[in-house]
Amino acid sequence: MVANVISAPVYLVDASLYIFRAYHSVPLEWHDRDGWPTNAAQGFASFLLQLLEHARPERVAICFDEAFRVGYRNDIYPSYKANREPPDEILVRQFAHCRAIAKSLGLMTVSHPRFEADDLIGSLAVLVRSHGFKILVISADKDLTQLLHEGDEQWDYGREPRLCPAGVEKRYGVRPDQIADLLALAGDPVDNIPGVRGIGRITAAKLLRQFGDLDALFLGIENVGRMRIRGAQGVQARLSEQRAEAFLSQQLTRIHCQAPVPTDPDSLLPQRPHLETLVQLFVELGFGPFLRRRAEAIEARWNV
Repeated sequence: MVANVISAPVYLVDASLYIFRAYHSVPLEWHDRDGWPTNAAQGFASFLLQLLEHARPERVAICFDEAFRVGYRNDIYPSYKANREPPDEILVRQFAHCRAIAKSLGLMTVSHPRFEADDLIGSLAVLVRSHGFKILVISADKDLTQLLHEGDEQWDYGREPRLCPAGVEKRYGVRPDQIADLLALAGDPVDNIPGVRGIGRITAAKLLRQFGDLDALFLGIENVGRMRIRGAQGVQARLSEQRAEAFLSQQLTRIHCQAPVPTDPDSLLPQRPHLETLVQLFVELGFGPFLRRRAEAIEARWNV
């Protein structure tokens, strides 16, 4: 039985996006005691502190990608994300620092060697929704829009306005629950997902608005050629020829919502920061006093 909806949403943070963003945008001004760069960790620490300072989430989970190119999607399709350069050692080292920073700030961290951060966020969304919570996904990743239900939002924190389900439909031409099928048809070059060759997002959106989902589309495929879309007969032929590719791509684009995650929503309540551990970590990573003072101010709230 689902409880009454609770007003404050659960913040589900796509940590990897903000770590990668910091790695590529923050100058190489910080180094640890061994001389390794710590710019990504510095940028990520600043992001988390800003989130706690201004958003003040009542419940929050920080979800990390733990392993690269060894998840279950690579078992299905070995070329999944094969177009990307693997993260170098400098960045991989900093992922561990970022997890340590989040934990020291008293935040729940979630990762798994077989599931991506997207899957962990999706699984947590199912959990907290069953307890009456709405979700606020902190990310710019279009894949995560498929998780949004009425009342949920996605927010690239500090940048774009929040995106609600109606905003997803306005931006992509389909409802959130159709996003995975949109990408399955059109493909996703960012993740090296093939899709159906010759079908772009505009055509894919028109097909889904007509048929609803991938299953219904292929059940009624003989009607595609009569649609008022450019090259309708050719679209029908391509779908017939590449049915297997479409459903393979769907397995890759659909977020897995049964990954192992914490089962108690109260475990997502922020805890008092471990200030001594955090300050020592900041020193080891070569950070200046500014981040430490911000962390001290957050910890001081627990005495009020």
